[in-house]
Amino acid sequence: MALVLLPGLNNLIEDISEEKKLPAQVVETALREALLKGYERYRRTLYIGINENPFEEEYFSNFDIGLDLDEEGYRVLASKIIVEDVESEDHQISLAEVMQVAEDAQAGDTVVLDVTPEKEEFGRMAAATTKQVLAQKLRDQQRRMIQEEFADLEDPVLTARVIRFERQSVIMAVSSGLGRPEVEAELPRRDQLPNDNYRANATFKVFLKEVSEVPRRGPQLFVSRANAGLVVYLFENEVPEIQEGSVKIVAVSREANPPSRSVGPRTKVAVDSIEREVDPVGACIGSRGSRIQQVVNELRGEKIDVIRWSSDPVQYICNSLSPARVEVVRLVDPEGQHAHVLVPPDQLSLAIGREGQNVRLAARLTGWKIDIKNSQEYDQSAEDSIVAELISQREEEEALQKQAEERLAAEQAARAEEDARLRELYPLPEDEEEESQVEAGELENIEGSSNEEDFKNSYDKEESNMDEDRAR
Repeated sequence: MALVLLPGLNNLIEDISEEKKLPAQVVETALREALLKGYERYRRTLYIGINENPFEEEYFSNFDIGLDLDEEGYRVLASKIIVEDVESEDHQISLAEVMQVAEDAQAGDTVVLDVTPEKEEFGRMAAATTKQVLAQKLRDQQRRMIQEEFADLEDPVLTARVIRFERQSVIMAVSSGLGRPEVEAELPRRDQLPNDNYRANATFKVFLKEVSEVPRRGPQLFVSRANAGLVVYLFENEVPEIQEGSVKIVAVSREANPPSRSVGPRTKVAVDSIEREVDPVGACIGSRGSRIQQVVNELRGEKIDVIRWSSDPVQYICNSLSPARVEVVRLVDPEGQHAHVLVPPDQLSLAIGREGQNVRLAARLTGWKIDIKNSQEYDQSAEDSIVAELISQREEEEALQKQAEERLAAEQAARAEEDARLRELYPLPEDEEEESQVEAGELENIEGSSNEEDFKNSYDKEESNMDEDRAR
């Protein structure tokens, strides 16, 4: 068959490569796949109205497209097996037919034949399919490159621009670096901030949450405004001491989307200093609150508490409940990390926070279960008895868990022992092979040992003969 000409093929590949930011080789591969799909559609349309579709899913697996960039065209090629009797003309060719061209051909060999249809026969439906598949393949390649580009990104915080809205998600344009093209990322509803105004072309700092494979959509970027990593990044950018390493962020507890609208977003950040003369809290707040204000502005007014981390859990819990004033912290169950915090009556609501937000964030920050108690109404003996019951219940649950783990380990050991016994009775082929190799090694060692003994005996005999000669 003649070459199907595609005038301007080279320019087309270059234009697509530049527009989509894809290598020319990738565009060529996508074009070959699209043309092959178009050929499949052409073949299937020949049977419409005649009979049922005779082609199985993998029917065209032996077909390929050959692009000729010099003459700017393509051919449809089919790999066929040489057989005596042909059962499938698309996959086989008779030996007699091939021997007319190549006398040394043999049955079982494979030949590649040109099966390109005439351009007029290709049809509008096949051409439309080729166009659709090419667009889809190019989108898939773009998404794959996006996944590779963003998967190992060192800086997870990006500048994003609002493009459009889909259901409850915001679609944003992000770029991985200077000079790189913008790509789409999805900001789901749960990762949005209630104080943000997501209008068209508005820009925000977003945290690259994940690059995941979405069914029927390919690799997709998901970003977040609610992730605690965004707070860490903003502080690192605003506080030189954090960049230098003299101040470090130890823990972050954030509630960007509170359960009630009456409660605003809030974050607690625990910081520590490597150098004694550096105040970590003061460094993060800055002169007249200038540094922390920049972070608050970027988060659209979110309330941020910066507290000092301490290795002493009592002091750490006191600091975490800021701005409330704490009288006493009792570590009633250190092993279970349970603490009672006693505060004056006028500090009770402040320590708990609106709808429990302050104590909830403090508990997440410290990792301790915190119970806020009124210091004037606190009955230590009654509370200790309640805690003792809780400790007993916890220890009982831990004991049951340990028993379950031990029982599981015993069952696994018994199963392994039974498997070993069965393998002795009914060895698997690989076991017999290993056993034969071991026996061969042992036999070699025995033969080596016997050879050593023979040599030693002959050596001793030679020595005795020499002694007799000396005696004579």
